[in-house]
Amino acid sequence: MKINLLTILLFFIGFQSFSQIVINELDCDTPGIDDQEFLELKSDTPNFNLDGYVVVFFNGSSSGNNSSYFTVDLDGYATDENSLLLIGSDTVTPFPQLLILANTIQNGADAVAVYQASDFDFPEETVATIDNLIDVLIYDTSDSDDTDMIAIFSADPNFADIEQINEGSGNNTNSIQRNNDGTYTSTTPTPRALNDGSGIIFNSIAISTDAEQYQEGDDILVTFTSQTNVQADATFSFSLNNGGFDTSDFSGNTTVTIPNGQNTVSTTITIINDADDEGDEEPVIKFVNLPSPYIPFNNFIKLRAIDDDFTVANFGTPINPTFGNVTSTQPNGYYNSLDNLADDELKQALQDIIANPSVVRAQTYTDVIDILKEADQNPENSNEVWLVYLEQGRAKLDFQLTSSSIGKWNREHTFPRSRAGYFSIEEDEIADGKDVFWATKADSLRHGNSDAHGLRAVDGPENSSRNNQFYGEYNGPDGTLGGFKGDVARGVFYLAVRYNGLEIVNGFPDGNVGQFGDLQTLLEWHRNDPPDDFEINRNNVIYDWQFNRNPFIDQPELIEYIWGDNMGEVWVQSLSVDENLLDTISIYPNPTSGRVYIKGLNSAANATVYSVDGRKLFTQIITNSYIDLNLSSGMYMLQIATEGKMSVKKIIIN
Repeated sequence: MKINLLTILLFFIGFQSFSQIVINELDCDTPGIDDQEFLELKSDTPNFNLDGYVVVFFNGSSSGNNSSYFTVDLDGYATDENSLLLIGSDTVTPFPQLLILANTIQNGADAVAVYQASDFDFPEETVATIDNLIDVLIYDTSDSDDTDMIAIFSADPNFADIEQINEGSGNNTNSIQRNNDGTYTSTTPTPRALNDGSGIIFNSIAISTDAEQYQEGDDILVTFTSQTNVQADATFSFSLNNGGFDTSDFSGNTTVTIPNGQNTVSTTITIINDADDEGDEEPVIKFVNLPSPYIPFNNFIKLRAIDDDFTVANFGTPINPTFGNVTSTQPNGYYNSLDNLADDELKQALQDIIANPSVVRAQTYTDVIDILKEADQNPENSNEVWLVYLEQGRAKLDFQLTSSSIGKWNREHTFPRSRAGYFSIEEDEIADGKDVFWATKADSLRHGNSDAHGLRAVDGPENSSRNNQFYGEYNGPDGTLGGFKGDVARGVFYLAVRYNGLEIVNGFPDGNVGQFGDLQTLLEWHRNDPPDDFEINRNNVIYDWQFNRNPFIDQPELIEYIWGDNMGEVWVQSLSVDENLLDTISIYPNPTSGRVYIKGLNSAANATVYSVDGRKLFTQIITNSYIDLNLSSGMYMLQIATEGKMSVKKIIIN
């Protein structure tokens, strides 16, 4: 009898341990961009400590192989007075206790499970298991049953009769909710509320502001509105601190009270107009404390504080180029090993410099974001990046973090990944700074994925428009000036030397991974748009991270010796960057009606005129002090070359 009682007691204890946490509600698919998805857990008792538990999402597709794709560590969290924990993105309302990124939860046929385990037990692509299983829900959006997933979890006696639950067809407005008897129903979502309508009815408070973007010195009107009138004075505090934005950047009262019987209160926060160049910042309004029965309806409201103390560089943008203001930081003798070489020997010697495995560093794909914020900084506003094809500035803060690219910038591979064959790995998701890096060599083609010499800051939708087209097929948006053309061409030329397995060919190769066209287009773009100060500065910044340079910016003539008019000829290093600049030339009048005078020439010179989209219009030898430009009204680029030196001037014809 004692043995039987002990057996019953152990079974009861084991059952109680198993049933501590259940999956109470899942919304795996919502209309639009799926930013309202959530998972809700329920404990046996209120305010239950979730230390030692983990949530694991499994991919049931044929490519997913019933393996994990996302894990949520529950350490440090607890359920609320209704025994609930809501997990979702910051767009879910009421606001979740545990935040994940929007559009993370897959539609199905998939599964989500709770384990009494560590998140370290479930690295990405861990096959679903019943070890330490607490609860599981297999679900779909009108998909066929995932019989393999069902078989895995039904091996646990507690889930021997498990079934796959359908939330509804794609873009449905339902959630899957657990009934009190353990079955599930697909119905209208009830986040942070018990599915049967019982328990504490929370009064949620919403945050709103009179705008989303403010200048230094502006007032922010912050309003708090409760779902129903409060039954007693409701006093609470909020914060705006985020990153470098703190209490020194604003003034105003951050503790407010909604009076008894009312449902709203407002306060004014003033952004202090200081003289510091701190860059644009993003204050985040968030509740500090909300006494029960109040909960956040929304939270973490991100605003934009525009800093009017930005700096302007001493050089121009690619569409208003300057020459001679930025000095190359290439070390003395960096290219000396190239002298007196030609053809393949020249190319190999160049690769030996820029792919030297004892010197060159490879950074992560996420590190590239920080590199581009510096290398592609808008010369006219230090708080912006310069967008490569759109040819305009965009706030550094507007880097794309979600599936929506509208108004955002991201990273553009000049030699597209699908054409090159390089890719990201899990470690690429970490920004670990310039002093943590991978060793790399010429055969490390995968590192081309994060080589900043071949990446540019780009408007998100324009990146999609370019897709993986070759240059020549893609020529930039209509109406832009094409100041990017030489820059991206030199980036592609660099990659073709830096990495084995990449080459530039004539025409537009169809589906040949590693090949990029069109060579003649790239040569034309390079010749018509020579390196300017923006590009030299960019080369310097990337060199500081990667310890290698794009040689075709430092020594642009090298392109002709490897792919162009001087193929087969022996290379002899040209003069230094400073010595190649012709900075004594002045041109007047400008604007002009047609004739311009040239001051500072000591001998005959070649004058080449380009349109603003990079097309060469004509070349003329200057033997006297002026040149007649028989051109229609507009802006042109005039390149003057003499005695191995060069100057480029912008000319406006009335």
